Amino acid sequence: MRRDYSEVVGRVRAVCAGEDDAVALMATVACELYHAFDDFDWVGFYRVTEPDLLKIGPYQGGHGCLAIPFARGVCGAAAREERTQVVADVEAFPGHIACAASTRSEIVVPVFDGKGVLVAVLDVDSDRPAAFDAHDASALEALMAAVFGGRTGGDAIAVRPQGPTGEGRRPYTGSG
Repeated sequence: MRRDYSEVVGRVRAVCAGEDDAVALMATVACELYHAFDDFDWVGFYRVTEPDLLKIGPYQGGHGCLAIPFARGVCGAAAREERTQVVADVEAFPGHIACAASTRSEIVVPVFDGKGVLVAVLDVDSDRPAAFDAHDASALEALMAAVFGGRTGGDAIAVRPQGPTGEGRRPYTGSG
């Protein structure tokens, strides 16, 4: 099912017009996206707080991981590679961090400021497998660029193929 982002993009642009505080912008975007689509089960930002480290920012949904090194997980890959990660089956992603046992697929979009510096990643999780595609990546990248004034991470989207589905899930064993 192809999502229509036009309504949520319009709301975000209207609410965020004139705002320059990154946390306020992140909180607004997370809220609007979370409530716009039924299969967006967790929406939030992980902020770059020091070299090679992401920390939880504003989000909607259950608890998120508190800290994620660039070397781990889908969020870490998006930050490290500075490109969008579309993962159809999180079980097939090497090093996936299971912050929520229900997550089946994920999209993570890098967020750049007006100077082209990576400041965060937008993480969207779904309890449905293969919930995201290149259309979602393009729409979310454009939204991040419009809100935060940066470039998109779409120069090379990393679409991860859907792998085998398994019952076991890697448990979250601490920060990252």
